[in-house]
Amino acid sequence: MTSPRTVTLLDVARAAGVSKSTVSDALQGSGRVAEDTRRRVRDTAERLGYRPNSAARRLRRASTGAIGLHLPRTATRLDYYMTLAFGVVNRAQEDGLDVVLLAPDGGAAGRLASRVDGLLVIDPEAADAAVPGLLDTGVPVVTGERYPGPASAPAGAVVCDNAASLTALLDHVHENGARRPALLAPAGTSAWATALREAADAWGRAHGPGVTVRTVPFAATADEAAQATADLLAADPAIDAVLCAPDGAAAGVLRAAAARGLAPGRDLLVASCVDGAALRACTPPVTAIDLRPDAYGRACAALLCDILAGRAAAHTVRLHDWSLRVRASTRG
Repeated sequence: MTSPRTVTLLDVARAAGVSKSTVSDALQGSGRVAEDTRRRVRDTAERLGYRPNSAARRLRRASTGAIGLHLPRTATRLDYYMTLAFGVVNRAQEDGLDVVLLAPDGGAAGRLASRVDGLLVIDPEAADAAVPGLLDTGVPVVTGERYPGPASAPAGAVVCDNAASLTALLDHVHENGARRPALLAPAGTSAWATALREAADAWGRAHGPGVTVRTVPFAATADEAAQATADLLAADPAIDAVLCAPDGAAAGVLRAAAARGLAPGRDLLVASCVDGAALRACTPPVTAIDLRPDAYGRACAALLCDILAGRAAAHTVRLHDWSLRVRASTRG
């Protein structure tokens, strides 16, 4: 059987009715190409199934064939970021790119431009001193969530509507009888932490007595969550739902409830802002927001690859979906 012929730049040029150089400029986001022409070329390339020759592209651009990945310092302790990183690697490989995991402090940011073609910076915090240097390396940078600090704007971002996800979680426990919910909110200045606090405040103002907020570490352990929950319940025994933000820490909330003789899912509703295998294995299984970290990593890598290949314009923002996974811990 004859293999299908590879679609070339010339094929795209002929089908779009433009020159080969115009096709090259349109797909790479360079040159003076009218926006309607650029759109027509990209649509034609997609329709014909054109795929750029990654090896030739690296030679033309003196490309390294790699992208860098910067994760929060706590990443190695959290399943969420490990799953996300695998999603990044798998998607980058589809464009022929390797992934370089950067040191948590950002390393020597000035040398990064010669080592990678672009950067992914996940959950950047305004207080992270490494982020401004990463944004100023001279290569395209895509952030996972918006960067709230004062530095150069990234080339793109993939964002979740975290305020909407917490609002849905609060609505869910309210519908199941909770009237005095509490939130174990993450410390830090990331867009995620800020959105959760603001959403809790807005929901509380709309639903009577409000949401009791207790700050815990961004990557709080189950022990830290258990202690925070014990303190909350001792201070206000009327609390009837605890929502835990940090990945995996809700297991500690269950432990604290049991220590006070409360049945999770009946006497105290328990939920998490981040889903994971550990929560699905708890007794009872914990209701959680599924942020789909593998798909999120793939989405971040896809946007960076599209910007590098000229398939997406600079400053593109893409929205990533989440899902509410209802389990026995909130059934009331």
